[in-house]
Amino acid sequence: MSNKRICAPENVALNGVRSEDEKASSDDDSYLPGLPNELALQILTCLSRLDYPILACLNNKYKSLIGNEYLYKLRRQSGLTEQWIYISCSLGLWEAFDPKTRRWRNLPKMPCDYCFNCADKESLGVGTELLVFGREIPGLVVWKYSSLSHAWSKNPPLNHPRCLFGSSSYKEIGVLAGGCDPVGKIVDYAELYNSEHGTWQVLPNLNRARKLSSGFYMDGKFHVIGGMSAEGKNLNCGEVYDMKKEKWSVIENMHPRPMVGKEESTMRSPPLVAVVKNELYYADLVTNTMMKYKKSDNTWKMVKILPLRANAVEGWGVAFRGCGNKLVVIGGANHANHDNKMILMYSWEPDRDEDWSMDCIRYGVGSFVYNCAIMGC
Repeated sequence: MSNKRICAPENVALNGVRSEDEKASSDDDSYLPGLPNELALQILTCLSRLDYPILACLNNKYKSLIGNEYLYKLRRQSGLTEQWIYISCSLGLWEAFDPKTRRWRNLPKMPCDYCFNCADKESLGVGTELLVFGREIPGLVVWKYSSLSHAWSKNPPLNHPRCLFGSSSYKEIGVLAGGCDPVGKIVDYAELYNSEHGTWQVLPNLNRARKLSSGFYMDGKFHVIGGMSAEGKNLNCGEVYDMKKEKWSVIENMHPRPMVGKEESTMRSPPLVAVVKNELYYADLVTNTMMKYKKSDNTWKMVKILPLRANAVEGWGVAFRGCGNKLVVIGGANHANHDNKMILMYSWEPDRDEDWSMDCIRYGVGSFVYNCAIMGC
């Protein structure tokens, strides 16, 4: 187990208390000359994350600050985190999109082997990290991108390595549930990841083994919904994990479209679900509509038509996510006037009686969303 601590960079005062060395330092030693570091840090937390790489180029003092978790911890405490969309539409390549400024940032190319690019992958944003799970020639691995160092590295492996699991995160915590082990067995394992410590913790097993499910946080609890059972049958139920009680509970018939009959395909993607303002939404592949979950009686109602076809490839290649106060749908399309394909990004805010908004058209990146994750820091 790692005992990694969040440490303040040099001259940063913890808990608002300035050290004697800091009091004796000159104004030139401050992050913002003329201001105490405590106030300077409050100002720096308000800047966009896109500006941080520029600050890191100014001098070693800023480089140390930007590359330290302390500044991001202050942002979380102040409620100033920005949720960015991390997306991969080309093998081995990732980009980050800031919905507020509508600006993109390229991530370094992932230093994985050819097998990893061609295999199934899952992704999850946790704290200041983007985790990408997949298979290399030696076996299942986890690659980690750090927004602090702007670099990829190998992450500690799962206690039970697997793929095709349901997952979601909340601040520095991520939870994985179910999936397939290295020999293809559908499992009921669950694990919790702490990005501050870089460690995995085994959780109690699910009540029902499942793969190709989807995970989400709602009401402060991790949920998993849908998927396929160990017997190869589609699951209509969901499960919820209570962190305090350390117990899973089954929610029968939670899936909005019962998985029965010849209508359903074993090739379909995991359920396209997203949570915004603690409300659960579902992108229905059959009707190409968006539905909202009613917690009081475990039912669903249709609320809106989706802005693009989500069932073109059985739900694969499309991302449906909650980002801040908005729902985001990302998918591909061909543009008649361009040789390259493009990605379309739409958003919708549930509290406003408006139509979907076209946030971005991204050319030259392909037309299939391989992976998509939201990171808030």
